[in-house]
Amino acid sequence: MRPGPYERHRELLQSVVRAIAAGECRRPFTEATGQDAADAGMRSTRTAGKVFRSLLGRPFELGQPGERGRVRTESSPYGVGPAVAYPRCDPAELVGAAGRAAAGWRAAGPYQRAGLAVEILRRLNTRSHELALAVHHTTGQPLQAAFRAAGPCAQDRALEAVALAFAESERVPADLHWESAARAGRPQALRGTCTLVPRGVSLLVGCPDFPLWNGYPGLFASLVTGNPVVVAPHPRAVLPLAITVRVARQVLAEAGHSPDLVTLAVAEPDRQVHRRLATDPAVRIVDFTGSARFADWLEQHACQAAVFADRTGLNTVVVDSTDDYRGLVRGLALSSCRCNGTVRTTPQNILVPERGFRTDEGHKTLRDLGADLGDAVDRLLGHPARVARLLGAVAAGEVRDALTEAARCGPVLHASGAVAHPDHPGADLRSPLLVRLRACDERIYTREWPGPVSFLVGTDSTSQSLALLRHTVARHGGLYTSVHSTDPLVLAAAEAAALDAGVHLVENLDDLPADPSSALADLPGGGAHFVTGRFRVVRSRRHAPPAASATARDRREAAPELIDV
Repeated sequence: MRPGPYERHRELLQSVVRAIAAGECRRPFTEATGQDAADAGMRSTRTAGKVFRSLLGRPFELGQPGERGRVRTESSPYGVGPAVAYPRCDPAELVGAAGRAAAGWRAAGPYQRAGLAVEILRRLNTRSHELALAVHHTTGQPLQAAFRAAGPCAQDRALEAVALAFAESERVPADLHWESAARAGRPQALRGTCTLVPRGVSLLVGCPDFPLWNGYPGLFASLVTGNPVVVAPHPRAVLPLAITVRVARQVLAEAGHSPDLVTLAVAEPDRQVHRRLATDPAVRIVDFTGSARFADWLEQHACQAAVFADRTGLNTVVVDSTDDYRGLVRGLALSSCRCNGTVRTTPQNILVPERGFRTDEGHKTLRDLGADLGDAVDRLLGHPARVARLLGAVAAGEVRDALTEAARCGPVLHASGAVAHPDHPGADLRSPLLVRLRACDERIYTREWPGPVSFLVGTDSTSQSLALLRHTVARHGGLYTSVHSTDPLVLAAAEAAALDAGVHLVENLDDLPADPSSALADLPGGGAHFVTGRFRVVRSRRHAPPAASATARDRREAAPELIDV
């Protein structure tokens, strides 16, 4: 007899659960790929390229309910192939189908749900190169970065969410036994049950730059906790999530569940299908990572749902002093170039005292830092192979508009210019823009600017820099902040400011990589709440039978009691 999905993946799942409990980071998909890609079931890039090209210009079949025609919304910034035709389905029918499938999925229990989630990730792992090409040609990311954001690293991130959801589900006890207060001289024995009850239909609103990296945690956390998911990709980046949805539907159908537990909602941009779905009364969970403006809109309008919104916001760097000036400059230049400024750790605001700062090379002024940053960017982009590896192609008109507008906001320390791609001469690549501002120009640098736009902001002192960090990020959001200082008191003050602002802090690291933390570190609302907010626990209680021949009245259940976790 073939083992069930949980038994097949039990060892892997439990190893990740143990790692989370111990505060460790386990990355089995990445580790397997690093040792031997063939053993991990990875397709070759050539084979994946054939599969990817076979999708272009053709209908993408999903067999979903409520189909009303076909829609094409994507175009490759590298000019590769015609757009894919996706099913345009009635959003209300997708939500209705998800709701009808929910009862069977809830009854499956956390063990089967977690096992099937891992099976979906296993299948996706065998298609990592295909998913990377889909991300590359929809978002414009460099191919190496796309593989990182869509392949084993993204799958490990999803697996952490699966393990956390499974661990939290296991904590719900199935049976309860206790004694009530004594009545007529005798305590009453009671027994009961606890049942994990999912909140309901979950909506994943995709982001245009990192659709899988940012989308997988919410998708798999909802599935493991028993919630069906409607996936609404960004119109510019549909294919990566469409492939994911198709794989999930196949795995669910093979296991005897309704494939409508996971559906894809695509429509023309002007139809605003994600807003319509987010405010549907039947949608009870919304996941989104992206602009603070839309995150605010969700929290104001999707009042019927638990909203898990991760704002990109204002990534901020505070420079006070350093004992590795060249490393600081190289790191800032690299972070500004990576993926055309779309990486979650790209710095927007660099706060530096106007009087300058101490370094291992002597005193450096704001002018020195600006000039050295510009030179470091030019050196990084001076080699064609490095350009292809670092810069992504611009996929959105708002990035071009932002570069033009930001250049008018102050003295330009490094102008953004066109950079040639060695393999795709028609691709639009832009070098980073660096503009000098003053602390009083808050209306400019507190706005979230898309693309490779950075501001070198002069402040009165490090104390003012930390004050600006505290109130600008607290008000406008942000994912990461970085501080460079050789003074322990400044580092302690920076940590306090980051805690007040609710932003992740990195101290004295030259470069912020694309994913400096595990999935659990940057989930909206923190790891545990990211999961427990997706279900409730319903408890029933009854008199315990005094003997095996208990009467029906002894077994009568009391009214259920609802407990929010």
